[in-house]
Amino acid sequence: MSRRTGKPSYLLPTRDSRRSRIVRLAAVVTGVGLAAALLGGAVGYTAGRPDPVDSSIADMREAEAQRDTQQIAELTGTARRLSGQISPVLTALQADTSTSGQAGPEQARQWQQTVRQAAQPLADPPSGTTATNVARGGLRVALDQAALAVDTYLVAVTGPAAQRAALTQLAARQAAQAVGTWSVAATQLDQINIDAGHGHQHVHLDTGTGGGAFAPDHAEEGTGG
Repeated sequence: MSRRTGKPSYLLPTRDSRRSRIVRLAAVVTGVGLAAALLGGAVGYTAGRPDPVDSSIADMREAEAQRDTQQIAELTGTARRLSGQISPVLTALQADTSTSGQAGPEQARQWQQTVRQAAQPLADPPSGTTATNVARGGLRVALDQAALAVDTYLVAVTGPAAQRAALTQLAARQAAQAVGTWSVAATQLDQINIDAGHGHQHVHLDTGTGGGAFAPDHAEEGTGG
């Protein structure tokens, strides 16, 4: 009796090679898709994340805007207070009075003190934006011109009588220039208040009409911001 042997190899069931290839292909596709998804998410996160430099610039601009808004409010309050102090002085210097009706040396010295005190708040200005610096600088120049007008007037009333009329007229012209310069600065200050959202703020000097100075507009205080 012959010994039993196993089936020949050609009769054994073969592995489905097609199915194996499909399984391997699916695994590869799945792996590629997962990698692409991860890569896409990383790219999206990187693109959506704020750049550190841009964030720093935005923070600096926001801080500068807040600082400038505060400076504008403070400068407006200062200008309004100073306007009330120097308006009477400049009005008197421009008045057309006879020699007998002119203010004397004592009054002129009081004016000097008033103008010098008015200039102190603007003596050490903080760093601000260009527009705010222009307004502040204009106010300071106007005060310097006002001080010069008072000094000229003091020389007029304490010097030789023959020069009094000419020097008094010169002081009046210098006072008019101070008013004109202040009006330009006040107009600039009005505009930056509007830009900052504070609305119209009129800090022009109350010295009457004329002289070529800018007059305030007729908008109501606080409107237009």
